[in-house]
Amino acid sequence: MVEISPLPAERIDELRPAFLALHRHHQEVSMVPVHEDEQLAWRLRRQVYADTLAGERGFALAAEEDGLVIGYAVVFVHPGADDTFPYRNGHGEIYSLSVLPEQRGRGIGSRLLDRVDEELAARGIADLAIGVLTGNDGAIRLYERRGLMPGELMLYRIAGD
Repeated sequence: MVEISPLPAERIDELRPAFLALHRHHQEVSMVPVHEDEQLAWRLRRQVYADTLAGERGFALAAEEDGLVIGYAVVFVHPGADDTFPYRNGHGEIYSLSVLPEQRGRGIGSRLLDRVDEELAARGIADLAIGVLTGNDGAIRLYERRGLMPGELMLYRIAGD
């Protein structure tokens, strides 16, 4: 039985396997280079998660089965108005959502998104954004089924060594 619940900051390291799976997937699908060193990528991402949870600027949810984290979502909460989009009472931004590859297809991502919506609603927030790498077509389909739509395209120039 998969349980989805808030993940406190002291358990951030339990997200590492699912983050690494996400990072490897991004290495496969991204048209833009991502970090080759996955340990560096984890250290950098871990710091973002720690800062977010310590500053209470967002929340983390974990999908757990048999005591192991098999998926998670980390969400930033942006209070107030935006200079471009007409968010009503701020908005949530899913910074990361990952489910271990062997656990995909079980509806865990959808259940995590349901809980994200519940957590945001409890804060009076209905609006949501998420960035998705170009080429991550499965994720794009999932988010579009949930009513999200493309709203911005970011272009990159990443200088080599």
